Amino acid sequence: MVLPSVAALLLDSTDGSASRWAFVEELFARLDTPLERLVAGWIGVLLLAVIANFVARRVIVRGMHAVVSRTKTRWDDVLVQHRVFERLSHLAPALVVYLAARVLLDGEGEEIYQDYLRRVANVWMILAGARTVHALLDAMVIIGLQREATRIKPVRSYAQVVQILVWVSAGILSVAVLMQKSPTALLAGLGAMTAVLLLVFRDTILGFIASIQIEANQMLRVGDWVEMPKYGADGDVIEIGLHTVKVQNWDKTITTIPTHTFMSDSFKNWRGMTDSGGRRIKRSINLDMNSVRFLEEADLERLRCVQALRSYLESRSTEVDRWNEENDVDGSSPINGRRLTNLGTFRAYVEAYLHGLEPIREDMTFLVRQLAPASEGIPIEIYVFSGEQRWVQYEAIMGDIFDHLLAVLGQFDLRVFQQPGGADLSRLEPLVSAQADSNLR
Repeated sequence: MVLPSVAALLLDSTDGSASRWAFVEELFARLDTPLERLVAGWIGVLLLAVIANFVARRVIVRGMHAVVSRTKTRWDDVLVQHRVFERLSHLAPALVVYLAARVLLDGEGEEIYQDYLRRVANVWMILAGARTVHALLDAMVIIGLQREATRIKPVRSYAQVVQILVWVSAGILSVAVLMQKSPTALLAGLGAMTAVLLLVFRDTILGFIASIQIEANQMLRVGDWVEMPKYGADGDVIEIGLHTVKVQNWDKTITTIPTHTFMSDSFKNWRGMTDSGGRRIKRSINLDMNSVRFLEEADLERLRCVQALRSYLESRSTEVDRWNEENDVDGSSPINGRRLTNLGTFRAYVEAYLHGLEPIREDMTFLVRQLAPASEGIPIEIYVFSGEQRWVQYEAIMGDIFDHLLAVLGQFDLRVFQQPGGADLSRLEPLVSAQADSNLR
């Protein structure tokens, strides 16, 4: 048997006089039956493959990473990040299996096993090479995007097309090697069945291609908040399948969307907001245009009691007075020269108030602006980001901000614009009746 023969040989070779190859030859010479030689051959092939994989990944790849970490160039670090060397190391065990099969499985009746193992090794090398080229193309895209000349070009799209061609070619070659057929004959057979395959497996093919694109571009993940109004979807992704994507809406209903539509239709993914650490607050207050006016000296004295406005009023008043003095402005009319307005002062107060709130992110877009006047008044829009992203807490912060702003409008003699309601019209009724009576008299 195999184990007793190996044990006996080990005891006989303890003197160390035999070389490694002599040890192997003598080992196979002691195997009595074809089955023992076959088992020993398979064990030898697998053992050599494991050793080659260990040497390639633990020695060569780590050595390459150590060399790359010491260089000053950036492109080799990108190759390491995309695991190009690690994927290239998978060629080593496949190559060892291919070569060892001819040596260790060369006995009588073992040709079929040798041929099968070499075909598997060939497919292994083809797929390992395709994975390496895929990673290399991804790394080249990152390297290309760092250059100004290629940043404006769709290099990622070009790389994705090449990656698809690489994987299609690898699949055809792998099938051809396993079946021992010419790739040309395989392509001819596939061409004749293309129409049938597209008709029967249309959704599967579209879903498979879409799944590859979604994964490659990281367009969608489980847990992402997405909006797709065409399908009534607004909620968290709970499942991504080959044919469908399930979205749990905020009302706890489930919307099922075909996977391939995420490639053909537009949708909004809120993952960027989650990753940024902020959530946008964008809301306006419509003010009555008739309430906008210049500030008088009494108004300035009263508003200087507001702590958030003191520095603004001092610096702004000094600037305005200096400009009017330099330009010899006639102060008898408020139209002449520059004057502070209650609307501009209110905007300055809003900015100072928001800067003092802890949840508001100072490192993100911070804007208080006046939009174009319309029939609904003058919109004063707040465009800032809150560091609190949770829905309930976010709404509470936004509500507190606008509660405060609406309450302080009267301090600036500004009025909120709103359409007249039933109560407003009922108050007008006595005036209209009195006017009608006077006209009759």
